Amino acid sequence: MSHRLLACILVLVALAAVSAAQVRPSAPAAPAAKTWTPPKTAWGDPDLQGTYTSDDFMDTPIERPVALGERLYLTQDELAREAAQLAKEAEADLREAVAPDARVSTGPPGHWGERARRPPRQTSLIVDPPNGRMPPLTNEGQKRLNATEARQTALTPQRPPASWEDYDLYIRCITRGAAGSILPSSYDNGTQIVQAPGYVTLLHEKVHEARIIPLDKRPHVGQNVRSYLGDSRGHFEGNTLVVETTNFLDNKTGIGRNGNGIPGSDALRLVERFTRIDPNTIQYEMTIDDPKIYTKPWKISFPITQESGYELFEYTCHEGNFAMFNSLSGARAEEKAAAERAKQK
Repeated sequence: MSHRLLACILVLVALAAVSAAQVRPSAPAAPAAKTWTPPKTAWGDPDLQGTYTSDDFMDTPIERPVALGERLYLTQDELAREAAQLAKEAEADLREAVAPDARVSTGPPGHWGERARRPPRQTSLIVDPPNGRMPPLTNEGQKRLNATEARQTALTPQRPPASWEDYDLYIRCITRGAAGSILPSSYDNGTQIVQAPGYVTLLHEKVHEARIIPLDKRPHVGQNVRSYLGDSRGHFEGNTLVVETTNFLDNKTGIGRNGNGIPGSDALRLVERFTRIDPNTIQYEMTIDDPKIYTKPWKISFPITQESGYELFEYTCHEGNFAMFNSLSGARAEEKAAAERAKQK
């Protein structure tokens, strides 16, 4: 099959996905169709089990562009343009070699990357406040926002790093945090849900972390016990799994992709809701309540879906990787060379 013919097929598939998107909501949970009854486990809990991905939302901004105001959904024309762009990317992924006039880089070929399968309708992941923007920060929140600008990140490297502590937890491969583990990013957006009597386990593809959540109404652990992922407790409200997480370490991970963003405080409380709305879709919702950082709570919501052939892959990232060693040793070498040049003047 020629690439041109395949590209045409991809465009038609993408445009068809736009039409499908009009009826499959990608906003806060809509009532499931009356003809579909959510399944139950053998012990009677709502069955949420499966491997889900948020790939379709990897390019959806967390905060809505100001110009869109309170408009949560894209128009059909905007969706059509998004579908055409996805088709164009899919066509490019089929190329076995770069174009003759293209700039060659050291990165992997395009088809190694992950792509959205259909254009989502939402204009932002934030659904409350209605303008899709984070609420105003407290003084402490603003202080932490300013501090993040001097931190080493994958996107804004500062040189030279004095030590490993100059890097964020993303680069150090330690954690993405509870929010960063499930919020869509450019890769590894899988979450597997496994259930057993009295427990639900969320296995995140990012950093291969597992959150084991008891459902037996036990209290949270003491305030002196804290971790990157916090302490989670769950219960069912009808067909919805509700998970409350507290006991976070202070000033470590943020509510952003891969755990970036303004680091949360020790008062952070997350409430997540998982509602299965059709055989392959769970509507996911996260409410962020951190009174030391934000002036009021705010909410994120988007669907996660089961896709044919999707599976979790090993996340081979660890703090002692070669990148960290090379970055630090390279910085020391640059400093030594600069010192030698200074002596010769």
